[in-house]
Amino acid sequence: MHPIKDPQVDRFIEGLESPTQEIVAQLRTLVFEAYPEMDEGFKWANPSYAKEGLVCYMQTAKGHVNFGFYRGVELRDESNLLEGDGNKMRHVRLNRTDEIQSDVLKRLIWDAVELNRG
Repeated sequence: MHPIKDPQVDRFIEGLESPTQEIVAQLRTLVFEAYPEMDEGFKWANPSYAKEGLVCYMQTAKGHVNFGFYRGVELRDESNLLEGDGNKMRHVRLNRTDEIQSDVLKRLIWDAVELNRG
């Protein structure tokens, strides 16, 4: 199955500056590598991904991207990448593309989908 990409997210990425644009583009590719059938959309002005429930999102800020997980507090974070102190969500702060740990992030995505499947 081929990913179905939301044109809103295309436009969002096109409007970003470097290095944020490259980080978001790589994370988007990573999400679809983990689950090609992931539903992509926009929630709360951010690219958001769902599979049997909300899974992850990308929140941009000046000079970095937070790659977040809606149920992050429930994830096994063996690499200690997740940050945050909210009741549910956690995120990985990324300042450069070389900080993206693809295998670790894919594992978190897979685990997040499994949580949704319950």
